[in-house]
Amino acid sequence: MSFVKTFGGAVFGVDSTTITVEVNVSFGSKYELIGLPDNAIKEGASRIRAAVKNIGYKMPGKKVVINMAPADIRKEGSAYDMTIAIGILAGTEQIPVEEISQYIIMGELSLDGSLNPIKGALPIAIQARKEGFKGFILPKQNAKEAAIVNNLDVFGAENLLDVVRFFEGEKSVLKKEVYDTREHFVENLNASEVDFSDVRGQTNIKRALEIAAAGGHNVILIGPPGAGKTMLAKRISTILPPLELNEALETTKIHSVAGKLPSGSSLLSMRPFRSPHHTVSDVALVGGGQTPSPGEISLANNGVLFLDELPEFKRAVLEVLRQPMEERRITISRARFTVDYPANFMLVASMNPCPCGYYNHPDKECVCAPGVVQRYMQKISGPLLDRIDLHVEVTPVSFNELIGKEECEQSSEIRGRVIKSREVQHKRFEEWPQIYCNAQMPSQKIREFCEIDELSNKLLKNAMEKLGLSARAYDRILKVARTIADLAGTEEIKFEHIAEAIHFRSLDRDGWAS
Repeated sequence: MSFVKTFGGAVFGVDSTTITVEVNVSFGSKYELIGLPDNAIKEGASRIRAAVKNIGYKMPGKKVVINMAPADIRKEGSAYDMTIAIGILAGTEQIPVEEISQYIIMGELSLDGSLNPIKGALPIAIQARKEGFKGFILPKQNAKEAAIVNNLDVFGAENLLDVVRFFEGEKSVLKKEVYDTREHFVENLNASEVDFSDVRGQTNIKRALEIAAAGGHNVILIGPPGAGKTMLAKRISTILPPLELNEALETTKIHSVAGKLPSGSSLLSMRPFRSPHHTVSDVALVGGGQTPSPGEISLANNGVLFLDELPEFKRAVLEVLRQPMEERRITISRARFTVDYPANFMLVASMNPCPCGYYNHPDKECVCAPGVVQRYMQKISGPLLDRIDLHVEVTPVSFNELIGKEECEQSSEIRGRVIKSREVQHKRFEEWPQIYCNAQMPSQKIREFCEIDELSNKLLKNAMEKLGLSARAYDRILKVARTIADLAGTEEIKFEHIAEAIHFRSLDRDGWAS
């Protein structure tokens, strides 16, 4: 009889819990797997049996009891194949057991013993370092991702035989993965394929997007077909500040858990840009499902969520955005579990002003029937619009601007001003690390950092009365004005800053709904 422990990891939300796989070999002939495994783990018995035989080792003809502890947590997925296989080989004394307990071991087995990639390698590696494990052995495809974590030896394996030989003393069969975070960040800083210099004209729209990027504000672009809404939105991520290391780690963890990291990739150094189709379901957007997984709003964490043709989304899908836009987190609650996912995204939306697309167009006539425009606009609820700071009207580009040969400002130049503004905000909120930018200011901070003079106050009062703005819209105007003042390099919010912020509330005007 013999008893062996091996270790793996289970991901819940974006964090990992270490799973102890206990293997007990005794007299008998039964194979028993306990500890709330799902069907994928149970089916792994056939994969393990074939893989072990195909690398030249034997499955025991004895009673094997495998317990996955903690036994009250449901275990899911095929990534425990190698954890169990190594435990069985050690429990039957086919390989030494001395070093096995020092490593987290995970990987899905093919029938020939080769390894397939797993999900959630990064959070598992972070937890392994936290608990003092010496190393992490996993499929080669995930090795770069896990190697982001320092003070942990990460070994990428191509097949089960290499792992067996490693524990038999042939350390050279597995190469330690080394990753230089700083070098990776520098290499990928300007790796985007799009740039604001591609956009002709649209100076006022670029200004609005610069304000949005500088303060982390949500923005909606309204204009006719072909005016450049999508083109502009796809370039906003190029003017956002570079990811900081903690942001990059958090973002990479989410993509790792969702299985969205490309094979062989490592740390994400570009801010994510997610653009789900308007047929997306509410679960796909916010996350969840029978096996909980991050949704689009979490995959856009620390980046941009772009919703093109906003009124075409189902109203019920859009309404689920309201709480995450305020809380910047999404809590998925089910009968058996509750998980939290980060959702600190910047919402960029675009829409036509009416079904035909030409309402308020300077040259083309709108052919929509009376009342159609109003019904079209009402597809987007007032509470959702209230949470969007900047409403920007996009007009068509003139022919002369389109064929012009003058140099357009590059994304790197705009990003420089955005970074400078963010530095001012970082200094302002250094005592409150949970606040990253002006858009995240709570009400008490707005009163402290957004004081305005009497003339500006009168202008804002008139705007609120005329446009019927809510208290939330009032707060958001002040936040935008604070960002405009930061870009201008002034400590005080001036009259012209308030006026420009009010100008970006076009959907609150009666003309859009009449």
